[in-house]
Amino acid sequence: MAVSYNKLWKLLIDKGMTKTDLRIKTDMSTSTLAKMSKNEVVSMDIMLRICDVLECNVGDIMDVTKAED
Repeated sequence: MAVSYNKLWKLLIDKGMTKTDLRIKTDMSTSTLAKMSKNEVVSMDIMLRICDVLECNVGDIMDVTKAED
């Protein structure tokens, strides 16, 4: 499976937030943010914290697709 956080980056733009703002408000590490920037998997705890801060659902900030071979 492959993940994409493109929805999250678009939502941040719509809300006038930067990635750094998100990192600080969710108390996430810079390495976790870097993983997300590379569309790598992060913990569900991080996803839930992001949803809490942005007042949205997981489906609003990420897509999961079948990985291409």
